[in-house]
Amino acid sequence: LLTVTVFLSTLTPKFYFALTVTSSFISGLIFVFEWWHFRKYGTSFIEQVSVSHLRPLIGGAENSPPAPAAFSAGENETSRQNMPECKVWRNPLNLFRGAEYSRYMWVTGKEPLTYYDMNLSAQDHQTFFTCDTDALRPSDTVMQKAWRERNPQARIKAAYQALELNNDCATAYVLLAEEEATTIVDAEKYFKQALKAGEIIYRKSQNCHSQSPQHEAQLRRDTNVLVYVKRRLAMCARKLGRIREAVKMMRDLMKEFPLLSMLNIHENLLEALLELQAYADVQAVLAKYDDISLPKSAAICYTAALLKARAVSERFSPETASKRGLSTAEINAVEAIHRAVEFNPHVPKYLLEMKSLVLPPEHILKRGDSEAVAYAFFHLQHWKRIEGALNLLHCTWEGTFRMIPYPLEKGHLFYPYPSCTETADRELLPTFHEVSVYPQKELPFFIHFTAGLCSFSAMLALLTHQFPELMVIFAKA
Repeated sequence: LLTVTVFLSTLTPKFYFALTVTSSFISGLIFVFEWWHFRKYGTSFIEQVSVSHLRPLIGGAENSPPAPAAFSAGENETSRQNMPECKVWRNPLNLFRGAEYSRYMWVTGKEPLTYYDMNLSAQDHQTFFTCDTDALRPSDTVMQKAWRERNPQARIKAAYQALELNNDCATAYVLLAEEEATTIVDAEKYFKQALKAGEIIYRKSQNCHSQSPQHEAQLRRDTNVLVYVKRRLAMCARKLGRIREAVKMMRDLMKEFPLLSMLNIHENLLEALLELQAYADVQAVLAKYDDISLPKSAAICYTAALLKARAVSERFSPETASKRGLSTAEINAVEAIHRAVEFNPHVPKYLLEMKSLVLPPEHILKRGDSEAVAYAFFHLQHWKRIEGALNLLHCTWEGTFRMIPYPLEKGHLFYPYPSCTETADRELLPTFHEVSVYPQKELPFFIHFTAGLCSFSAMLALLTHQFPELMVIFAKA
């Protein structure tokens, strides 16, 4: 004790200053490393090491990893075991390049589509509209090159060249309808010509598809062209106000090609039926496609929530509900909203107009901001039409995250929210759009602790430098 006392009495202010500066520097390094580890892996390094290695050594029971969250009937066993990748899907309701995206650019001067999004579309066109037998037909050879062209004018020029070689080249009419037509009426005219040519080619391919693998590939290609053209014609009819005609065309298409459910034509049908306010028909479509074996989407989850909200929203009052409690129908509606919000937490801010919309991209990321933009762009009017639906959504949607303490790490009704959505959404959505990043990661305790320790030791170093004698007396005391 005497030795320690003598040692402390001989220490100078320089020692205390060097000590506090060194501790501040070391704690700062720890803080920087903790922050980097959290940004990359989503966990605290100190907490991870202490739980995994130190706790068993000191006799504590090692925390077992959290059990998989309970899944709704809409998720199968495979979804539980395999974390979803950030797969990009073709937007079922994507707009027309010439008649809608280009018009927006002419008016605002802003490019609504990113290069990444358009490049994905070019790959889609090459996959669905070309095949190995294109070399046998000069017009198809020209179109094969046209889909690879980056310049829109070069693509349009190539389409006209293909029509000069063959006036019944369906894919050439498709390209002109998508990119040259400046109105939906013009686009519909081109698609009608494409339909006429596509049906002729499709019947020829049907007659000889069994002759060789090349003929089978050609039939597949001609089927893709025919389905694409019929779907776009139905969308033209929907945009031009002929909604019942559009519904019939979509139903016929789904009946004629039932195996092409991955194209999500039912989402076009749901939107058209909501416009007709045919809610019983909407429920029938949901009963078929909101199934355990089929992947979910914002359109499925939020339409199901809208129908349940419709039954109670007109008379719903948060004050009354807090006094008497929720009825069975109200509980069902709130649970449906919670389910939808957990699937895609970005949608409510667009529906409640807390965030501004942009034109939806040609591709979307399920559960991402791009899907939320695409859904709200077409469905906001349907929520507004049902009195009280948005009020019910406003009162209940945030309660979802009280049930899921850490949405990025855990799930309640669905698999955990993917952590890769922000990166993909930034590539899909235009630069002038503020990408929604939600739910935010919560900072672990040790990041707050190391930040506080670094700040405290830095403050001590500053005080020691400014008031050395006083700080020496304080340290000795």
